[in-house]
Amino acid sequence: MQRLYIFILCLLLSGWATAQQTTTTQSTFTLEQCLQYALENSNSIKNSVIDQEIAKAKVKETRGIGLPQIDGNFGINDNTKLQRFFATNTGGSGSFLGDLSSVPGLKVGDVVAAPNFFQLPVNSAATINISQILFNGSYLVGLQASNTFKELSLKQAVQTKEQTIDQTTKAFYSALINRERMKLFTNNINRVDSLLKNTTALNTNGFAEGIDVDRIQVSLNNLITERDKFERLQQLSIELLKFQMNYPMDQTLDVQGDLSVLNSSVDVNNYLKDWDYKNRPDYQVLETNRKLQTLTIRNKYAAGMPSLNASANFGYGTQSPTIGGLFSTNTNIEDYGTIGPDKWYGQSVIGVSLHVPIFSGLQRNYQIQQEKLNLQKIDNSFKILKSSIDLSVKQSVTTYQNSLQALESQKRNMALAEKIAKVTKIKYGQGVGSNIEVVDAESALKESQINYYSALYDVLVAKVDMDKAFGKLVQPTQSK
Repeated sequence: MQRLYIFILCLLLSGWATAQQTTTTQSTFTLEQCLQYALENSNSIKNSVIDQEIAKAKVKETRGIGLPQIDGNFGINDNTKLQRFFATNTGGSGSFLGDLSSVPGLKVGDVVAAPNFFQLPVNSAATINISQILFNGSYLVGLQASNTFKELSLKQAVQTKEQTIDQTTKAFYSALINRERMKLFTNNINRVDSLLKNTTALNTNGFAEGIDVDRIQVSLNNLITERDKFERLQQLSIELLKFQMNYPMDQTLDVQGDLSVLNSSVDVNNYLKDWDYKNRPDYQVLETNRKLQTLTIRNKYAAGMPSLNASANFGYGTQSPTIGGLFSTNTNIEDYGTIGPDKWYGQSVIGVSLHVPIFSGLQRNYQIQQEKLNLQKIDNSFKILKSSIDLSVKQSVTTYQNSLQALESQKRNMALAEKIAKVTKIKYGQGVGSNIEVVDAESALKESQINYYSALYDVLVAKVDMDKAFGKLVQPTQSK
């Protein structure tokens, strides 16, 4: 019975491990799954998320400047040689220095370097300092700037996502179409191989010449060579997709998708109708940078405003002839009474300070001029960006429309080439066609298929570029 329990437990653990492996070792991805994986694992996006966290911490750091600042200090000083106290000899016993008449050569009016009667060699103090901003224009502007900096990190994250989606989508399309091309190579090789076998049989029976067999053999050899080259190119396209997704390079990956669904046209008029520069992430980033620059100018002006601060200092201090005396009680000092049992006496200072900038050598004025010039540069960047966006919009629309037209043309050419290849093969089989016609028809069919899938890839890439130009590449749910 115990062995049965152990056997059942092993089965359960094995099933759980298999389930875990199934959920974590996915190797076939659709476009949506590739994009999701890339958005979750891209190091660039991870860095953008870190930048957002840094921006959030920066906001909290700036807010903390306006909170009370509290510092504690504790120190022990052992003055191994006290500084002398300098005074003028007034003569007589009324001086706090005492009667110095017995000192040889000392006259009234001479400077005397007397021992320091007012300080013991060892002193210690424990204090707490508190400061609080009551009004500071730069701080108020800094609060707004920190929030704008946080907004900038969000906009830049959207821009990074757009770039990741763009690169991953194009890499996926390349791998998917190359996979379909591989299928065509296989079909073409099988068809030409079948033709070679039939022609060889006809040659054996005297119904075809040996040169006919050689021509088809050459065509078959070329197809096999091209297939092998294309297999390596296909593997390279898969590696590129892995790189864009940040997928482990040592793990297998395959793509899955329906080309008929991917080849769906869109209404360009709808794109133009809803078009706005603010849909573009790069335009949004530039807008946020302009807000930051405006706040920088305001901060320079605020630096010339008065600032008001409050402060308080609380502490305890004591002195002793020796370090050990700091920690003993009831120390007697002659003529000055006895220090209490705790020996620590309190002190406190409370104050308000007003700082009014009066003249800074015109430095602030020139700083403001520089920042205003930087703002003008950003305004010029807006003009450059708008012109670039206008050009990219027109170019992407034109490229997309041309690629659609080319795709339709190549689709018709491929259908005709398939029809011609089929007819010439039938004619050759019936003895009314030549072998050269068959080889030429197969070559034309292969070329038309290559052209069709190249045109299809151009359409898909043009669609991605048009979505990027119109700011539609990142969906609202992906920009959060």
